[in-house]
Amino acid sequence: MEVFEKVCKTLEETEVLAKSFADAIKDSGAFVSLYGEIGAGKTAFVKLVAKALNVQEHVTSPSFVILNEYHSAEIPIYHFDLYRLEREGVKTIVDELREYSEGKILTFVEWAEFSQDEIPFEHIQANVTYEDDDARKYSFKAYGTNSNKIIERLKK
Repeated sequence: MEVFEKVCKTLEETEVLAKSFADAIKDSGAFVSLYGEIGAGKTAFVKLVAKALNVQEHVTSPSFVILNEYHSAEIPIYHFDLYRLEREGVKTIVDELREYSEGKILTFVEWAEFSQDEIPFEHIQANVTYEDDDARKYSFKAYGTNSNKIIERLKK
């Protein structure tokens, strides 16, 4: 299991990380489960990756709509937010989560801890945590062959 961690002290450093992440996934796609407290920077990271992949649409949090789709990027991007779903609500989208884990697409799932362990085996777990002086720590953990390759590319 490949692991990569990076502390970003500025928005510029986060943009560099997001660009590196975009470069690492654009040829294969990825399913990314995002973890972190409210305001930690999960949506901000998604926005920066989307920008790096040339999304033309305005990227917003899917908190109230559950899923935002962006088709103008180099690869399709799907951005889920499970925070508002109750246990029964998550059960209604489990099949969708599995569908969005296949093929050359990029899927982000914020608040993945509410997925009731339905995250596909092949995925990248990304944790965003607060550090001192408003810095953020991004920790990426790979589950599966393609995800390990992505993390290896991210380390370079």
